[in-house]
Amino acid sequence: MIALRSLLYQILFLPWTLAIALAFLPFLAFAQRSRLQQAAVLWLTGAHFLQRRILGLDYEVRGLENLPAGAAILAVKHQSAWDTMVFHHLVGDPAFILKKELLSLPLIGWYMGRSGQVPIDRKAGMKALRLMVEGARQAIAESRKVIIFPEGHRQPPGSAGTYHSGVAMLYAGLNVPVVPIALNSGLFWRRNAFLRYPGKITLEILQPIPAGLERRPFMDLLQNQIETATRALEAEARRNFTNLPPS
Repeated sequence: MIALRSLLYQILFLPWTLAIALAFLPFLAFAQRSRLQQAAVLWLTGAHFLQRRILGLDYEVRGLENLPAGAAILAVKHQSAWDTMVFHHLVGDPAFILKKELLSLPLIGWYMGRSGQVPIDRKAGMKALRLMVEGARQAIAESRKVIIFPEGHRQPPGSAGTYHSGVAMLYAGLNVPVVPIALNSGLFWRRNAFLRYPGKITLEILQPIPAGLERRPFMDLLQNQIETATRALEAEARRNFTNLPPS
């Protein structure tokens, strides 16, 4: 049944994605960023509907009171492709730090490029990081929230990747709080896996880290908060949903 539901989801999700991309294509040339972000919200609303109805997969958000009203950096645990599908609903106009290569994707990449995301060329070394900070600074000046996955790549449940220096550069250069965010999405929606498991993903917004810490204490605190909360969410999900595959 899980395999059948996963297949049906893909059969419906891909045409939905193409339909939204084509419907808003005329806006790419002249529309304001807000209109393109509205297209993203519509697309993701449909995606979450399919996830609930077809996959039996829902989500909950905890700690909304910890989300600052203005500009901030959101440092998010990364376990699944699902992790990129929730922040338009939470903050409306997010600015994702993302790989420059994604902008070359047909249709989807074009929307990313026109909606004010912050690309980074990983081959460009320190120059890329400086350009990332400048792009994020522009987003912060517009009172947007910058989304960064400090590990860079999706990690399997129970694992912590290397927390890279990009988040520390943003923290030092932008003088805004960093909000750690934990989640357990990888238990239900694994990296490069076809199967999607029913249940409820939990995303937890933790207390912001105020500006002003030195680099090493900041990085240690950020990783400890995210990983500790993530392990707790994973353990809770395994208690509540016995159909999940082993790690």
